[in-house]
Amino acid sequence: MTERVGLYLQDSHDLRDGLDYARYAEEKGFEAVWQAESRLVRDAIVPMAAYAAVTKKIKVGSGVINNWTRNIGLLAATFLTLDDLAPNRIICGIGAWWDPLAKNVGIERKKPMLAMRETVEVLRRLLNMERVTFHGEFHHVDNIELDVVHGRREPRNVPIMIGATGDLMMEMTGEIADGAVLNYCVPPEYNDKALEQLDKGLRKSGRKMDDFDRPQLIVCSVDESHDKAIEYSKELLCQYLAQQPHIAKASGVSQDVINQIQSILGWPATKEQIRTAMHLVPDELVNRITASGTPAEARAKVDEYKRRGCTCPILYPVGGNFKLLIDTFAQN
Repeated sequence: MTERVGLYLQDSHDLRDGLDYARYAEEKGFEAVWQAESRLVRDAIVPMAAYAAVTKKIKVGSGVINNWTRNIGLLAATFLTLDDLAPNRIICGIGAWWDPLAKNVGIERKKPMLAMRETVEVLRRLLNMERVTFHGEFHHVDNIELDVVHGRREPRNVPIMIGATGDLMMEMTGEIADGAVLNYCVPPEYNDKALEQLDKGLRKSGRKMDDFDRPQLIVCSVDESHDKAIEYSKELLCQYLAQQPHIAKASGVSQDVINQIQSILGWPATKEQIRTAMHLVPDELVNRITASGTPAEARAKVDEYKRRGCTCPILYPVGGNFKLLIDTFAQN
Protein backbone atom coordinates (compact mmCIF):
# COMPACT_ATOMS: atom_id res chain seq x y z
CA MET A 1 0.00 0.00 0.00
CA THR A 2 1.37 3.42 -0.97
CA GLU A 3 1.99 5.68 2.01
CA ARG A 4 1.73 9.46 2.04
CA VAL A 5 5.00 11.38 2.11
CA GLY A 6 6.02 14.92 1.24
CA LEU A 7 9.27 16.79 0.58
CA TYR A 8 10.18 20.09 2.27
CA LEU A 9 12.54 22.48 0.49
CA GLN A 10 14.11 25.58 1.95
CA ASP A 11 17.25 27.46 0.95
CA SER A 12 20.25 25.15 1.35
CA HIS A 13 20.47 24.35 -2.36
CA ASP A 14 20.49 26.14 -5.70
CA LEU A 15 16.94 27.19 -6.52
CA ARG A 16 17.06 25.48 -9.90
CA ASP A 17 18.09 22.24 -8.22
CA GLY A 18 14.81 22.44 -6.33
CA LEU A 19 12.97 21.95 -9.62
CA ASP A 20 14.88 18.71 -10.15
CA TYR A 21 14.07 17.57 -6.61
CA ALA A 22 10.37 18.30 -7.12
CA ARG A 23 10.31 16.32 -10.36
CA TYR A 24 12.28 13.46 -8.80
CA ALA A 25 9.95 13.34 -5.78
CA GLU A 26 6.98 13.15 -8.14
CA GLU A 27 8.62 10.26 -10.01
CA LYS A 28 9.16 8.44 -6.72
CA GLY A 29 5.54 8.71 -5.61
CA PHE A 30 5.74 11.62 -3.16
CA GLU A 31 2.37 13.28 -2.53
CA ALA A 32 3.54 16.86 -2.13
CA VAL A 33 6.45 19.28 -2.19
CA TRP A 34 6.35 22.14 0.31
CA GLN A 35 8.38 25.34 0.11
CA ALA A 36 9.55 27.07 3.27
CA GLU A 37 9.31 30.79 3.99
CA SER A 38 10.89 31.65 7.31
CA ARG A 39 13.99 33.83 7.51
CA LEU A 40 14.64 36.73 5.14
CA VAL A 41 15.75 34.46 2.36
CA ARG A 42 13.55 32.83 -0.29
CA ASP A 43 9.90 33.63 -0.43
CA ALA A 44 7.63 30.63 -0.94
CA ILE A 45 5.52 31.77 -3.88
CA VAL A 46 8.14 31.97 -6.64
CA PRO A 47 9.49 28.43 -6.01
CA MET A 48 5.95 27.08 -5.66
CA ALA A 49 5.07 28.42 -9.09
CA ALA A 50 8.23 26.89 -10.52
CA TYR A 51 7.52 23.47 -8.98
CA ALA A 52 3.93 23.59 -10.24
CA ALA A 53 5.10 24.44 -13.75
CA VAL A 54 7.53 21.51 -14.07
CA THR A 55 5.34 18.79 -12.49
CA LYS A 56 2.01 17.18 -13.34
CA LYS A 57 0.61 15.38 -10.29
CA ILE A 58 2.44 16.31 -7.11
CA LYS A 59 0.76 18.82 -4.78
CA VAL A 60 2.57 22.07 -4.02
CA GLY A 61 2.26 23.73 -0.61
CA SER A 62 3.57 26.75 1.28
CA GLY A 63 5.23 25.58 4.43
CA VAL A 64 4.45 28.14 5.77
CA ILE A 65 3.86 31.75 4.71
CA ASN A 66 2.85 34.28 7.37
CA ASN A 67 -0.47 36.10 7.68
CA TRP A 68 1.01 39.56 8.30
CA THR A 69 2.96 40.70 5.26
CA ARG A 70 0.58 40.18 2.32
CA ASN A 71 -2.59 42.17 1.84
CA ILE A 72 -5.56 39.81 2.01
CA GLY A 73 -6.67 40.62 -1.55
CA LEU A 74 -3.19 39.95 -2.91
CA LEU A 75 -2.95 36.76 -0.83
CA ALA A 76 -6.16 35.41 -2.35
CA ALA A 77 -5.14 36.46 -5.87
CA THR A 78 -1.77 34.75 -5.41
CA PHE A 79 -3.30 31.39 -4.54
CA LEU A 80 -5.90 31.77 -7.29
CA THR A 81 -3.00 32.26 -9.71
CA LEU A 82 -1.14 29.22 -8.39
CA ASP A 83 -4.32 27.17 -8.73
CA ASP A 84 -4.63 28.34 -12.34
CA LEU A 85 -1.13 27.00 -12.91
CA ALA A 86 -1.76 23.66 -11.13
CA PRO A 87 -5.51 23.11 -10.62
CA ASN A 88 -6.43 21.27 -7.42
CA ARG A 89 -2.75 20.79 -6.51
CA ILE A 90 -2.08 23.89 -4.39
CA ILE A 91 -2.07 23.98 -0.57
CA CYS A 92 -1.97 27.20 1.45
CA GLY A 93 0.08 26.57 4.57
CA ILE A 94 0.00 29.69 6.74
CA GLY A 95 1.38 30.57 10.17
CA ALA A 96 1.52 33.42 12.68
CA TRP A 97 5.24 34.15 12.08
CA TRP A 98 7.64 34.76 14.95
CA ASP A 99 9.70 37.31 16.80
CA PRO A 100 12.24 38.79 16.77
CA LEU A 101 12.04 38.70 12.96
CA ALA A 102 8.55 40.19 12.72
CA LYS A 103 9.43 42.97 15.15
CA ASN A 104 12.69 43.65 13.32
CA VAL A 105 10.79 44.39 10.09
CA GLY A 106 8.26 46.63 11.83
CA ILE A 107 5.36 44.26 12.45
CA GLU A 108 3.63 44.13 15.83
CA ARG A 109 2.11 40.68 16.20
CA LYS A 110 -0.71 41.70 18.51
CA LYS A 111 -3.72 39.41 18.96
CA PRO A 112 -2.22 36.71 16.70
CA MET A 113 -5.22 34.41 17.02
CA LEU A 114 -7.74 37.04 15.97
CA ALA A 115 -5.50 38.09 13.10
CA MET A 116 -5.27 34.49 11.90
CA ARG A 117 -9.02 33.90 12.27
CA GLU A 118 -9.80 36.96 10.15
CA THR A 119 -7.23 35.99 7.52
CA VAL A 120 -8.59 32.47 7.13
CA GLU A 121 -12.19 33.65 6.94
CA VAL A 122 -11.64 36.31 4.28
CA LEU A 123 -9.18 34.21 2.28
CA ARG A 124 -11.55 31.26 2.19
CA ARG A 125 -14.50 33.39 1.09
CA LEU A 126 -12.49 35.02 -1.68
CA LEU A 127 -11.21 31.67 -2.97
CA ASN A 128 -14.83 30.50 -2.88
CA MET A 129 -15.38 33.27 -5.45
CA GLU A 130 -17.67 35.24 -3.16
CA ARG A 131 -18.09 39.00 -3.20
CA VAL A 132 -16.83 39.99 0.24
CA THR A 133 -17.35 42.87 2.62
CA PHE A 134 -15.57 42.39 5.92
CA HIS A 135 -14.58 44.84 8.63
CA GLY A 136 -12.53 43.32 11.40
CA GLU A 137 -9.63 44.52 13.47
CA PHE A 138 -6.99 43.44 10.98
CA HIS A 139 -8.76 43.16 7.63
CA HIS A 140 -11.06 45.72 6.02
CA VAL A 141 -12.46 44.96 2.57
CA ASP A 142 -15.44 46.49 0.79
CA ASN A 143 -17.38 44.67 -1.89
CA ILE A 144 -14.40 42.86 -3.42
CA GLU A 145 -14.11 39.63 -5.37
CA LEU A 146 -11.43 37.90 -7.38
CA ASP A 147 -11.67 39.40 -10.84
CA VAL A 148 -11.12 36.49 -13.21
CA VAL A 149 -10.92 37.66 -16.83
CA HIS A 150 -9.43 34.48 -18.25
CA GLY A 151 -9.82 31.18 -16.47
CA ARG A 152 -12.15 29.32 -14.15
CA ARG A 153 -14.68 31.27 -12.15
CA GLU A 154 -15.79 28.38 -9.96
CA PRO A 155 -14.71 28.08 -6.30
CA ARG A 156 -11.11 26.94 -5.92
CA ASN A 157 -10.04 23.82 -4.05
CA VAL A 158 -7.13 25.29 -2.06
CA PRO A 159 -6.94 23.76 1.45
CA ILE A 160 -5.92 26.26 4.13
CA MET A 161 -3.65 24.62 6.71
CA ILE A 162 -2.34 26.48 9.73
CA GLY A 163 1.17 25.88 11.00
CA ALA A 164 0.35 26.22 14.69
CA THR A 165 2.73 25.88 17.64
CA GLY A 166 1.03 27.20 20.79
CA ASP A 167 -1.89 25.44 22.46
CA LEU A 168 -4.52 28.09 21.77
CA MET A 169 -3.52 28.47 18.12
CA MET A 170 -3.59 24.69 17.77
CA GLU A 171 -7.12 24.56 19.19
CA MET A 172 -8.29 27.31 16.84
CA THR A 173 -6.69 25.44 13.93
CA GLY A 174 -8.95 22.49 14.66
CA GLU A 175 -11.90 24.86 14.66
CA ILE A 176 -11.32 26.88 11.48
CA ALA A 177 -8.69 25.30 9.23
CA ASP A 178 -8.71 22.47 6.69
CA GLY A 179 -5.67 20.91 8.33
CA ALA A 180 -2.71 21.52 10.60
CA VAL A 181 0.93 21.61 9.56
CA LEU A 182 2.54 20.15 12.68
CA ASN A 183 5.90 21.59 13.64
CA TYR A 184 9.39 20.22 13.22
CA CYS A 185 12.23 20.01 15.73
CA VAL A 186 9.85 18.45 18.23
CA PRO A 187 9.82 14.90 19.66
CA PRO A 188 7.07 12.51 18.51
CA GLU A 189 5.32 12.77 21.89
CA TYR A 190 4.78 16.49 21.23
CA ASN A 191 1.97 15.37 18.94
CA ASP A 192 -0.04 13.92 21.84
CA LYS A 193 -0.84 17.33 23.29
CA ALA A 194 -1.17 18.90 19.84
CA LEU A 195 -3.87 16.39 18.92
CA GLU A 196 -5.67 17.06 22.21
CA GLN A 197 -5.84 20.76 21.34
CA LEU A 198 -6.88 20.06 17.77
CA ASP A 199 -9.66 17.81 19.00
CA LYS A 200 -11.04 20.61 21.19
CA GLY A 201 -11.30 22.84 18.15
CA LEU A 202 -12.68 20.11 15.92
CA ARG A 203 -15.50 19.49 18.36
CA LYS A 204 -16.43 23.19 18.14
CA SER A 205 -16.78 22.86 14.37
CA GLY A 206 -18.60 19.52 14.52
CA ARG A 207 -15.77 17.58 12.88
CA LYS A 208 -13.75 14.50 13.75
CA MET A 209 -10.00 13.90 13.84
CA ASP A 210 -10.24 11.21 11.15
CA ASP A 211 -11.45 13.86 8.70
CA PHE A 212 -8.71 16.39 9.55
CA ASP A 213 -5.33 16.30 7.81
CA ARG A 214 -2.18 16.56 9.95
CA PRO A 215 0.96 16.66 7.80
CA GLN A 216 4.13 17.24 9.82
CA LEU A 217 7.48 18.80 9.04
CA ILE A 218 10.27 16.44 10.10
CA VAL A 219 13.98 17.23 9.94
CA CYS A 220 15.45 14.22 8.15
CA SER A 221 19.16 13.64 7.71
CA VAL A 222 19.94 10.46 5.76
CA ASP A 223 23.44 9.17 5.10
CA GLU A 224 25.00 5.73 4.83
CA SER A 225 27.18 6.93 7.72
CA HIS A 226 25.20 7.36 10.94
CA ASP A 227 27.74 9.85 12.32
CA LYS A 228 27.68 12.06 9.23
CA ALA A 229 23.89 12.23 9.35
CA ILE A 230 24.00 13.33 13.00
CA GLU A 231 26.54 16.06 12.21
CA TYR A 232 24.39 17.44 9.40
CA SER A 233 21.43 17.76 11.78
CA LYS A 234 23.52 19.50 14.43
CA GLU A 235 24.39 22.24 11.95
CA LEU A 236 20.70 22.90 11.37
CA LEU A 237 19.56 22.60 14.98
CA CYS A 238 22.05 25.02 16.48
CA GLN A 239 20.81 27.73 14.13
CA TYR A 240 17.10 27.12 14.53
CA LEU A 241 17.14 26.70 18.29
CA ALA A 242 18.91 30.04 18.63
CA GLN A 243 16.86 32.04 16.14
CA GLN A 244 13.36 30.60 16.57
CA PRO A 245 12.64 30.52 20.31
CA HIS A 246 9.07 29.25 19.83
CA ILE A 247 10.48 26.08 18.24
CA ALA A 248 13.12 25.78 20.97
CA LYS A 249 10.39 25.97 23.61
CA ALA A 250 8.28 23.32 21.88
CA SER A 251 11.36 21.12 21.54
CA GLY A 252 11.93 21.05 25.30
CA VAL A 253 15.53 22.24 24.91
CA SER A 254 17.19 23.52 28.08
CA GLN A 255 17.54 27.29 28.31
CA ASP A 256 21.20 26.84 29.20
CA VAL A 257 21.93 25.19 25.83
CA ILE A 258 19.95 27.89 24.00
CA ASN A 259 21.82 30.68 25.82
CA GLN A 260 25.20 29.17 24.98
CA ILE A 261 24.32 28.83 21.31
CA GLN A 262 22.86 32.34 21.14
CA SER A 263 26.07 33.75 22.64
CA ILE A 264 27.96 32.43 19.59
CA LEU A 265 25.54 32.90 16.71
CA GLY A 266 24.91 36.29 15.13
CA TRP A 267 22.01 37.30 12.92
CA PRO A 268 22.21 35.95 10.35
CA ALA A 269 24.62 33.28 11.57
CA THR A 270 27.83 32.75 9.63
CA LYS A 271 29.09 29.32 8.65
CA GLU A 272 32.01 29.76 11.05
CA GLN A 273 29.68 30.56 13.96
CA ILE A 274 27.52 27.53 13.16
CA ARG A 275 30.56 25.25 13.08
CA THR A 276 31.62 26.63 16.46
CA ALA A 277 28.19 26.25 18.07
CA MET A 278 27.04 22.93 16.62
CA HIS A 279 29.06 20.89 19.14
CA LEU A 280 26.78 22.28 21.87
CA VAL A 281 23.83 20.35 20.41
CA PRO A 282 23.72 16.97 22.21
CA ASP A 283 23.46 13.75 20.20
CA GLU A 284 20.49 12.81 22.38
CA LEU A 285 18.62 15.92 21.22
CA VAL A 286 19.28 15.11 17.55
CA ASN A 287 17.96 11.59 18.07
CA ARG A 288 14.91 12.85 19.94
CA ILE A 289 13.65 15.62 17.65
CA THR A 290 14.87 14.61 14.16
CA ALA A 291 14.91 11.56 11.92
CA SER A 292 18.67 11.29 11.46
CA GLY A 293 20.93 8.38 10.65
CA THR A 294 21.10 5.59 8.13
CA PRO A 295 18.14 5.04 5.80
CA ALA A 296 16.74 2.36 8.12
CA GLU A 297 17.15 4.58 11.20
CA ALA A 298 15.47 7.54 9.49
CA ARG A 299 12.51 5.43 8.37
CA ALA A 300 12.07 4.05 11.89
CA LYS A 301 12.01 7.53 13.42
CA VAL A 302 9.53 8.84 10.86
CA ASP A 303 7.27 5.91 11.72
CA GLU A 304 7.25 7.13 15.34
CA TYR A 305 5.74 10.45 14.25
CA LYS A 306 3.14 8.64 12.18
CA ARG A 307 2.17 6.49 15.15
CA ARG A 308 1.67 9.70 17.16
CA GLY A 309 -0.81 11.23 14.71
CA CYS A 310 1.14 12.59 11.73
CA THR A 311 -0.89 11.80 8.60
CA CYS A 312 1.80 12.72 6.07
CA PRO A 313 5.47 13.27 6.96
CA ILE A 314 6.96 16.29 5.18
CA LEU A 315 10.66 15.49 5.13
CA TYR A 316 13.16 18.33 5.47
CA PRO A 317 16.42 17.08 3.91
CA VAL A 318 19.56 17.95 5.83
CA GLY A 319 22.94 17.32 4.24
CA GLY A 320 23.99 17.18 0.65
CA ASN A 321 22.26 14.12 -0.77
CA PHE A 322 18.62 15.05 -1.27
CA LYS A 323 18.04 12.23 -3.72
CA LEU A 324 19.17 9.62 -1.16
CA LEU A 325 16.39 10.86 1.14
CA ILE A 326 13.84 10.70 -1.68
CA ASP A 327 14.99 7.18 -2.58
CA THR A 328 14.78 6.15 1.08
CA PHE A 329 11.11 7.06 1.25
CA ALA A 330 10.17 6.31 -2.38
CA GLN A 331 6.71 4.87 -2.90
CA ASN A 332 7.35 3.20 -6.25
